[in-house]
Amino acid sequence: MKTYSELSHFGGLDWAKHQHHVCILDNTGQILERFCIEHSGPGWEKFREQIQKYPALGIAIETSQGAVVEQLLGSGVTVYPVHPKAAKEYRQRQAPSGSKDDELDSWSLADALRMDGGHWRALSPQDPMIEELRLLCRDEEELIEQRTALVNQLQAALGEYYPAALEAFADWTAPSTWEFIACFPTPQQLAGATVHRQRVFLHTHKLWRPGTADKRLEIFARADQFCGGEAVTRAKSRLALSLVKLLQALERQLDSYRAAIEQLFAEHPDHDVFGSLPGVGQKLGPRLLGSIGADRGQYPDVQGLQCVAGSAPVSFQSGQMRRVKIRWHCDRFLRHTVHLWAGCSLKTCTWAAAYYKVKREAGKSHACALRCLAQRWLKILWKMWQTHTPYDPEYHARNQQRHGSWVLQLNPKRLN
Repeated sequence: MKTYSELSHFGGLDWAKHQHHVCILDNTGQILERFCIEHSGPGWEKFREQIQKYPALGIAIETSQGAVVEQLLGSGVTVYPVHPKAAKEYRQRQAPSGSKDDELDSWSLADALRMDGGHWRALSPQDPMIEELRLLCRDEEELIEQRTALVNQLQAALGEYYPAALEAFADWTAPSTWEFIACFPTPQQLAGATVHRQRVFLHTHKLWRPGTADKRLEIFARADQFCGGEAVTRAKSRLALSLVKLLQALERQLDSYRAAIEQLFAEHPDHDVFGSLPGVGQKLGPRLLGSIGADRGQYPDVQGLQCVAGSAPVSFQSGQMRRVKIRWHCDRFLRHTVHLWAGCSLKTCTWAAAYYKVKREAGKSHACALRCLAQRWLKILWKMWQTHTPYDPEYHARNQQRHGSWVLQLNPKRLN
């Protein structure tokens, strides 16, 4: 991979699902070559043959990940990702009329790299373990979102024909509630079952609680008194059973994802750094590591990490006017992960709870207070990450005392 000063030619690649348009310029802006390749093995072989005459080639592309980026990195070119909004501005600079086509897009990307690329950061090949961990964590979250959608569908179906089930159980993300529908798919079957069988189900699935057991048995006994008609029950019970089977299959896949993620996380050298953070638990530690990576040069300062994570605000100033607003253009998966981490740290870290409480008392919303806390946590994490040092609460407390942190000046009663 060449540095920007070593590049002799500049390219732009406008990617699509089936084919990609490429434009290559020299350092004066002269178009040397334009060609189109298919997104296939022969297509990328053609690309590698075409660029052999340009040994010091940089390529600008409107994405930072995916199969196209992998192929470019594997071809030996220096890859510069461009944000879609920035790419649009570059295109409009070249074509103020608003015209747009694939050749114009590839040329505007190449010319933008030639003119402004000295300030851009090139992509570097990811550590295979980090790349796998990042993809597994993001795919796991997508599967969790699908599970949530299926649970919502199941609850909607039960609301039409089986309100007693919804009254008896509150958490429908628990596999035990899905098993309840599998054992008693209709209100009539539940009401007709013996009390002994109902008790056995509750004990078997560890749902027997002295405070709720009698109430649940009373709900079971009158389950058929208020429910859907025969036609609705037959139709919706079939749907409910189908959704239960889908949820059970999806849960098995989520268990396998979780096992693979935990194994990769445990084997990575940065496990102790990310695993030592208060509040990360089993899920957020691997997500943070997968999103931030192991390349310390990717974020030479903490501000870069805070901007990518979305915790750093965006300021706007013109004359006497000055505004500060939330940063929307960021890695949304990382922002969501950091937001969850900041919230979870309130339960395990005293200074984090005190910091959050002060922000709330200052009039900040819950989300804004968590962003402020996330900004502070990322500063700590960045330093830990750069120095390969696990989190030490006593060391952090000494640093607060040494620097005279205002958090230490709070009344201890406010921490309770």
